[in-house]
Amino acid sequence: MSELHHLLTFPTRPVTEATYVKPLAGFLKSGIPATYTLEQAAAFERGDEDQEDDEDKEGGSTTTPMHILARSLPQDLSEMETKVVLQMLDMLFEYGAGWSFLDYENKAVGDLLLERGQPKAGSLYQRIVEAGVSAELLLRKMDGGDVEFLDEDDFDPSTNVNEPVEITTTESTEAAKDPDATAGDQMTYLNTKLEYTDDALVTEENRDGVMMEWEDQIMKLAADTMFPPALESTHDAVVLNIGFGMGIIDTYIQTKRPQKHFICEAHPDVLAKMKKDGWYEKPNVIVLEGRWQDSLNKLLDEGETFFDGIYYDTFSEHYQDMLDLYDVIVGLIKPEGVFSFFNGLGADREICYDVYKKIVEIDVATYGMKCDFEIIDIATILPDWKDVKRSYYNCNYYYHPRISFI
Repeated sequence: MSELHHLLTFPTRPVTEATYVKPLAGFLKSGIPATYTLEQAAAFERGDEDQEDDEDKEGGSTTTPMHILARSLPQDLSEMETKVVLQMLDMLFEYGAGWSFLDYENKAVGDLLLERGQPKAGSLYQRIVEAGVSAELLLRKMDGGDVEFLDEDDFDPSTNVNEPVEITTTESTEAAKDPDATAGDQMTYLNTKLEYTDDALVTEENRDGVMMEWEDQIMKLAADTMFPPALESTHDAVVLNIGFGMGIIDTYIQTKRPQKHFICEAHPDVLAKMKKDGWYEKPNVIVLEGRWQDSLNKLLDEGETFFDGIYYDTFSEHYQDMLDLYDVIVGLIKPEGVFSFFNGLGADREICYDVYKKIVEIDVATYGMKCDFEIIDIATILPDWKDVKRSYYNCNYYYHPRISFI
């Protein structure tokens, strides 16, 4: 094992097929798993019988051969050397290496490649993204169509099995993994008391962030997106926002004075806040009380309302819910209409965020739609998260989605 690990530290240059690809193939063909971890190797060399105890000491980390490769990658690779490394990645994936596992520093392979100066558009980083997309789509097929994203913390290198975890549409993967988090179950959330603070909407007991003021810039852009350029005037628009929250996007929508402004909201505390603040009395506002699954299907059945713009920003729903929403949207949105959503998919770390970006593009394409992303720098507006239980967004940039028919 130590010889394989040493090889992946790139002890000699240049990086050639003869020096690296052929020896790597030899190790893998001899039966050394591509998922064998540094922690397991250390336990084996010490003669420890219980490798699980060893991994617990290491914080449950799984430092695989691919982590070693990424962590040791020379920063001055030539074009030819990069092609050789790409061959090595391909071979490791062929033998079962995973894209999302975390090492002893809680870093995924994609994180390490970025640290080593690899560009996001480069072949090595994109190979990891490609592997992530393939894994997610394969897992969906295996689960009979349900969307459940891989959880690197449940990876068992000894069996090469990944147990899935559902990822919420607007909250972090970490929140979805916490059984006590209201983000994990919609009915739990709807029965949870909420509290409005000066700059956030949080669950009263757990202090989970449902929505926060830092999203203002994103909501302003989203409100602008809901009014397609084809409109002669914003006053002619019919728009729908699913999930009121703090009402940030709805306030921006009102400045454009659309003809009709539908708001779908299910939480009783939010509905009470909307009544208190006069949203029910606004002449162009129609409040749809209840879950969108009920309210929008009724609109779809009536077949009388079509939207220029639809926005989706709920709490405690999963990506499978968003796929179900696509089925409804295609029947409610006008041919030139626009759909968008708060994009927190996989925003715990950059590699996951980039993988889920591709997943969205693939999924909307099956509906005859395309997704254009605008990249926004949000490094200066992210909060310190001290007033909520956990952060739900950890990237310094935001992919704003604009989905429309092709």
